[in-house]
Amino acid sequence: MNGEKISCKEEKIWEWNVRYGLIGLVIGMFINMILSALNGHLLSVRQMLLNILFSLFITLSITNTVFIYDTYVRRRNNNLWLFIAGFYICALIGMVIGTELAYLIVSLIFQIPYHPATHVGDYRFNVVVVLVAGTSILLFRLQKDSLQNKIDKKELDLVKLNQLKTQAELQTLQSKINPHFLYNSLNSIASLIHEDADKAETMTLNLSRLFRYSLNSSQESLCTISQEIEILETYLAIEKVRFGERIKFKIDVANDLYDEKIPRFLLQPLVENAFKHGLKNVADNGLLDVSISKKNGQLEISVSDNGIDFPEDLDMGYGLQSTYEKLDLIYPDNYQVQIFNQPKKQIRISLPAST
Repeated sequence: MNGEKISCKEEKIWEWNVRYGLIGLVIGMFINMILSALNGHLLSVRQMLLNILFSLFITLSITNTVFIYDTYVRRRNNNLWLFIAGFYICALIGMVIGTELAYLIVSLIFQIPYHPATHVGDYRFNVVVVLVAGTSILLFRLQKDSLQNKIDKKELDLVKLNQLKTQAELQTLQSKINPHFLYNSLNSIASLIHEDADKAETMTLNLSRLFRYSLNSSQESLCTISQEIEILETYLAIEKVRFGERIKFKIDVANDLYDEKIPRFLLQPLVENAFKHGLKNVADNGLLDVSISKKNGQLEISVSDNGIDFPEDLDMGYGLQSTYEKLDLIYPDNYQVQIFNQPKKQIRISLPAST
């Protein structure tokens, strides 16, 4: 992470130097044009090169001084007036460094004696240039920062809006109860009222509990495996009344995984899908197996049954469709769903473990 931050800073410094280096060259050529116009003739090539060289080094020195201040000092204090004062101080410091550096380079190129801190006349002229150019740059920076703050605020609002949208979609998904399941359950309760009132009452209470789980919008999108198993067992208690001893249920969860978090209402639609499409015509010895394990940092969730095989052109019914939609919202591009008929019929889901 620190390496990435350093790389970003180096890239930004490089961009600043290229951009303002070009500006320095343009300023140098502009100064040459003005001086040539004032003198009534073109300056010598040497004089034009010197002006461009001075402009380039002064601009780059100011740029890097302001960058250092902006990166390492300003971030700790967002006071506007302190920033403005610091900006001009850094610009003047950069001007002095740039002027001396330019004289040093000129002395090396043209073999002219270099005498540091003896260029008072140049400083006076450069101070005026720095104040004029610096004020223009400062106004541009302040306007740019203001615009960037507005963009950041809009992006933050958009992120919050997308989060709310995702949360609403998840709550809609987890609040769905298949109407066919509700219809069958109510029919079973109606038929049991006269045959076995106690069993009808138990089934009604379980159905009420299942609705309480699904309609509680204040619940988070994720829940512990322990809570999800509780939801599933409530659902299975209802289905057991309907199917009796025709189907045996098995739930196998590793002991250290009960506190892991998975999407709420992930298992129930898959199990319902197994009843509806795999086990509905099984006369006896039906088996529905739910297992959850952990492998290589991934949660492996399997729902299998010994009913009829999945068809080649599998129809994305309520159970599978809601599963895919939920996983897309919570784990975009970070999950896997596999459907097998061999060596045993199962739907296997791989999710990143939360711990």
